[in-house]
Amino acid sequence: MGIAMIRFPLAILFLSLLLISPARAAKCGGDFQTFIAAMSREAAAAGVSRQIIDQAFAGVTQDQGALAFDRRQRGMFRAKTFEEYAATRVTAGRIKRGLQLLARHAQLLARIERQFGVPPALIVAIWGLESDFGSGDIGKLPVIRVVATMAHDCRRTDLFQGELLAALKILQRGDLPLRDLIGAYAGELGQTQFLPSSYIKYGVDYDGNGHVDLRHSVPDVLASTANLLKVSGWQPGAPFGEGTANFEVMREWNRAVVYRKTIVLFAERLGAR
Repeated sequence: MGIAMIRFPLAILFLSLLLISPARAAKCGGDFQTFIAAMSREAAAAGVSRQIIDQAFAGVTQDQGALAFDRRQRGMFRAKTFEEYAATRVTAGRIKRGLQLLARHAQLLARIERQFGVPPALIVAIWGLESDFGSGDIGKLPVIRVVATMAHDCRRTDLFQGELLAALKILQRGDLPLRDLIGAYAGELGQTQFLPSSYIKYGVDYDGNGHVDLRHSVPDVLASTANLLKVSGWQPGAPFGEGTANFEVMREWNRAVVYRKTIVLFAERLGAR
């Protein structure tokens, strides 16, 4: 379950609104190609090169599947209790794999904890829930097409216009080539499913290769996940169960209480205290 498909954190919303001024926003609805032309002008004004814009928007069309999925999935957690949801997500096999990865990446996770203050078990729990530790489905849809479609739709156009500009900036920075800018039904990217604006704001080049690669680089994925929580106000060494300040910080990861409780349960099963 991609994080962006189930909530839109305030930090992400604020960043999106900074990325695009309502006074200059492209008009949603109407002819899709007219909208894309307006977004091209917005992107150029935001510093994205003409080459990147032309490459990204070449042949782009609306994704009706993404719109249909968005309408179906909103509010899905209201239909399940915590016990029902967690039973399908915190499984014996996933716990076993999580423990193996905690051991394999112990040094990396210890370094991340020292720098960002987030315990290894919590990071690995998020990793497991979001993408089965990178081995599961992290999306197969062109992010530009998806977020352009959602931006053209008038329900959350300001949010997704910001996400579209952020996706173009990922290309502009050279973090991912267009062929790798693929994700899920709301444009979530990588092994812990960051929206493009989160990718820009929280992404960390932790393997030191000069690029933030949240699709392929485990160090970048885990450090960026921890960085999101740190920037959002994570308190190192403090508890993070329901009712704590850190549980509220995790709202910036996911607004759904059921999902956050599932993260906590998984982290506890992996040995977090």
